[in-house]
Order: sequence, then structure tokens, then C-alpha cells
Amino acid sequence: MQKLLLSAAVSVLVATSALAAPSAVDVGRIMTDTQVLSSDAYEGRAPASEGEKKTVAYLIEQMKAAGLQPAGDKQTDGSRAWTQDVPLVRSATKGPVAVSVTMGGETRTWTQGEEIAIRATMIGERLTVKDAPVVFVGYGVSAPERKWDDFKGMDLKGKVALVLVNDPDFETGEGDFGGKAMTYYGRWTYKFEEAARRGAIGFLVIHETAPASYGWATVKNSNTNEIFDVIRKDPSTDHAPLEGWVQRDQAVAMLAAAGLDFEALKKQAQTRAFKPVELKGVTFSTDYAVDAQKVVSKNVVGALPGSKHPEERVFYTAHWDHLGVGQPDAKGDTIYNGALDNASGTAMLLELGRAFAKGPKPQRTVVFMAVTAEEKGLLGSEYYASSPLYPLATTVGVINMDGVGPSGLAKDFTTSGNAPLTLQDELIAVGKTHDRYYSPDPRPEAGSFFRSDHFPFAKVGVPAISFGGGQDLVQGGKAAGMARRTAYTANQYHQPADEFDPNWDPKGFEADGTLLFDLGQKLANSRVWPEWKVGAEFKAERDKTKAQRK
Repeated sequence: MQKLLLSAAVSVLVATSALAAPSAVDVGRIMTDTQVLSSDAYEGRAPASEGEKKTVAYLIEQMKAAGLQPAGDKQTDGSRAWTQDVPLVRSATKGPVAVSVTMGGETRTWTQGEEIAIRATMIGERLTVKDAPVVFVGYGVSAPERKWDDFKGMDLKGKVALVLVNDPDFETGEGDFGGKAMTYYGRWTYKFEEAARRGAIGFLVIHETAPASYGWATVKNSNTNEIFDVIRKDPSTDHAPLEGWVQRDQAVAMLAAAGLDFEALKKQAQTRAFKPVELKGVTFSTDYAVDAQKVVSKNVVGALPGSKHPEERVFYTAHWDHLGVGQPDAKGDTIYNGALDNASGTAMLLELGRAFAKGPKPQRTVVFMAVTAEEKGLLGSEYYASSPLYPLATTVGVINMDGVGPSGLAKDFTTSGNAPLTLQDELIAVGKTHDRYYSPDPRPEAGSFFRSDHFPFAKVGVPAISFGGGQDLVQGGKAAGMARRTAYTANQYHQPADEFDPNWDPKGFEADGTLLFDLGQKLANSRVWPEWKVGAEFKAERDKTKAQRK
């Protein structure tokens, strides 16, 4: 577990930082905020926890000190609060999670977190499944516009489905789903949504590291923890009773027990001709209780009102939450500090607020919003997009930050997914003035476009991107950048080891922050209205409100 080691180490690091262009941000404050928010005292910043209370209080304190104005929920007197209430339901397993599989007449017991990772059900206070038939449904995709249907009329009521993660194109890199780049059909969230639509008892996503883009430790830590969702009138329309992941070896064994070959079926699933297959002689059982509570979490919202067009708003966003306290790692550490993910982005958000507040007043309003429950399914940004504090039609654009800075100075930068959007073009143009070039998402197959807080805004038509630091490092080039990314994903991502490191090179924070500041300035002091490009799936939604943008 980390200890708070402030000022001295940061000061030394800052003293070594020297960029060609003047910095718009104070890297020392970014480092300090990152270290504070990811310290053990904040208990991993889980929503609806003591860690949230400390985090929200710290964010408000820093926004006030920066000179921002509260921009959250409207009060009875017409003023604004510093926060937007985000009502959620929190579900956690209560007591043991019993799981067993019968294969060829033999019943095997599986351990929660090891062979399988079952999410706390969002349907009721107990989940009991007894000897449910198991069906393999390939990638579990129903895409009429691509003339693709993995279900072929199979009735899934009363059944548990095994489903592959990612798209049918992932293995070959070519086909009807755009090649390696993941579509939303490839996301595990889509798989679970389809389970609810099909009336299945549930889907078990088969974990394989490459198509999932992360290892089993990430799956285990994310799915055996508390599960959150926005409050819905009928949860069963969005959730099947059973949602979970299963290790590849266990899925292979289940199929083999039914006389089926996993690799052969996977190849079939990559074609339109695939038909779902019931695993004869294989049944699935589970039983566990759930503690479900309604809670209210907080988005923290500060703003700098515009001098000329205050009703037009440029948004910076970053999620403040992480996984809280969970299962211990090999060292016995139970606090998921989330330093890079996403104390760093939240610290950058605060510092950009300070940078704007100390400069000339922007013509448009600039909003700085730290959102909750990203790790629980982008819920804070999803709630804002469905219940906006300000009109979406006159929201100029959203610049999201999720994990920035610590790799050091890079020649390039990137975004999560390749957004067909002029806002990305604006980012690229500003980057060129910093002698940095744009690198397309290095792992489009990971579906990053659907995994950051810009996505709920994009779904409702708002131009939105999620910024990412570069991999072509000044010290070590692309090989060093890739090595760092690979090591982080394997050893730190969604694990207690994602802790503040006083040896981080501050040059990356400085360069990224200055670039992001200049992009926001360009948007806030111009008449530019970013747009979705022709053919973009979100363009039609944005175009509905075109008349409201002058």
C-alpha cells in the first residue's frame, strides 16, 4: 500500500521538466492532486462510500479555490450546487456464491473469482438457477443492418448462454464488422443487454485475454465487486438475472463434455452461417443472496461563465471514481487506488480549471465536470446525458480525460477510438502547433470508444472525444511506449498496484495539459461548432438541433 510522499519528490521532478513551449498548467499541482486522490486515505474512491465523501469534498474545495462557480443541480433559490445528484442502485453479493456445473453426469463446483466471475444480480434479492440448460451462441450478435443473426430463432428462455467477447472480425481482422476495430456489438455490455432482450436466464462471456483486451484479474476485480446501475422502472428490460464471465478453460471443458470443439465452433461463429448449439448433458446452477440499496452518488460540476456566449458550453470531463476496497492481491493489498485510472485525469481536470480561471475570461462558458461511477458502466456521464443540467444542443463539445501523463514526453497523442468528428480534427490541428502528431487508437480492437465517459454524450449526438497520451516517447520511442502500456494493462489496470509513483516523469502531464488547455481555448473563444462527419452513426441525432446553434 502506498504512503503519502508529497512535495519533495514532486518538486525535484518538476525542476527537471523543460518544454519548448510555455506550460499552461502547473505540473506540481497535477502530481499533488493525483497523489492525494489515489492515497489509501481515499479508499479507492468507490461511489457511495466514505471514499466518495472525501473525494467530493476535495474536488469542491479545489474548484472553489480555483475561482470556479458551482454549476450543478439548481437549488430552490435559483442558485447552483457544486454537485449533480446521480441516483443509483447498488447491488452486492451477500454471503457465499454457490456455482456448480453438471457435465456428463458429473457435478463440478466452481469458485467465484477463480473459474467464474458472476456479477451481483440486478433482478431481485436472490438469484437461484437450478440445472439450467447451456447454449453456445457464438458472438451473440443480432445486427440486421449487417444481415447477421447469431440466434437463428433459438428460444433462450430458461437457458444460460455462453458467448464470445469482441466481434466476429477480431480473429481474422476482416469481415462485416470493420476488421480489428471493435464495434459496439463486441462490447460485453452489449452481450448482457442482448441477454435481457432474448429473455435468457443470462449470458456468461468467455474470457480470452486478447479479444477482451485485459487479463482475468481485471475481470475478477471488476465483476465480483459491488455492481451499480442507474435506477430503472423495470430492471429486467436492461438486465438478465445472470451476468458474468467464465474462464476460457472452463468453457472449453463444458463444450468438450457435450462432444463439441471450442476452436471449431469459434471459426463457425465468424460466419453468417453459424447456428447456436445446445450443450447436451451440460447444466448450470448458482445460488446467492444480494443486498440491493438505493444510493445517491455525485457528479461534481464547476464552471467559468463565458463573457460573450455564456449559454454555449465547452465541457471537460474526467471520472473521479475507482473500484474502492476489494479482494486482496498477492501482497494482501485490498485498496484499489486508481492512480492512473483516473486520479490523473481528475487532477488534470482540476488544473485546467485553475488555468482557465487565472486567464482572460473565455467567450463561451467552460464547464469542468468530475463524473461518478465510470467504473460501474459510465453511469455518471450516462445520467448526465439523460438528465442534462444544460441544453445538449448548445453544448459545443466534450473533452474527456482518462489516464494521462505519467509515461513522459511523447511525440504523439491519441484518442479512444477513431471518432468521425471534426472535434478530433481540431485536436489534431492544435497538436501540430505543439509539434506533436496524432496516432490512431493503437488498440481499436479493445473498443475504447465505448469505454470512456465521452460515449454517453456521443450517443445523444454531442461531439465528444476522450484524449489519450502518446506512445512514441521522446525517451525510447514507440517500443518503450508500447512496453509501458502492455505492462500497465497486465500488472496494474484495475488492480491494487495502480498506485502513485513519485518517479513518474512530469513532462507528459505538462505537455498533455497544455495541449488540452489550448484546444479548450480554441473552442471557447471561437464560433466553431464541431460536427459529426457524413456517415457517422450519431450525426442524425445532432442534426435534429442544428437550428439552435448559430
